[in-house]
Amino acid sequence: QVQLVESGGGLVQAGGSLRLSCAASGRAFSSAGMGWFRQAPGKEREFVSAISASGITTYYADAVKGRFTISRDNAKNTVNLQMNSLKPEDTAVYYCALGLSARSVRNGSGVDYWGKGTLVTVSS
Repeated sequence: QVQLVESGGGLVQAGGSLRLSCAASGRAFSSAGMGWFRQAPGKEREFVSAISASGITTYYADAVKGRFTISRDNAKNTVNLQMNSLKPEDTAVYYCALGLSARSVRNGSGVDYWGKGTLVTVSS
C-alpha cells in the first residue's frame, strides 16, 4: 500500500513563498510519476504540476507557470513544490499524487494514489 504524506503548508502573505514536500512509501517511488493538485473552497480539484520518474520532464498549469517549481529526490522518496510569488488565488488544499507517469498524473485520471492534503492560505 502506498502512503503519501504532505507537509509544508501554512499561512503566508501575498508575494511570499512556501515549499511543500511529499514523502512516499510502499512502492518503487523512483519509477513513478508524481505531481501536485489543489482544491480551493467551492471549486473542483485542479492540476498544478507533475514530474517524471527521472525528474527530466515536468508539467505545470498555466496559472502557476513561472512561479512554482516541482522537483524530486528519489534517494529520499520525496517530491517538492517550491511556490514563489504566491497570490491569494493560490489558497487551496494541496494534494500529492502518484501515478504511472508524469503524463498520466497530469491527466488526473491516471493518478493511482493521493495524499490527504496540506492547506495553503495566502493572505492579501
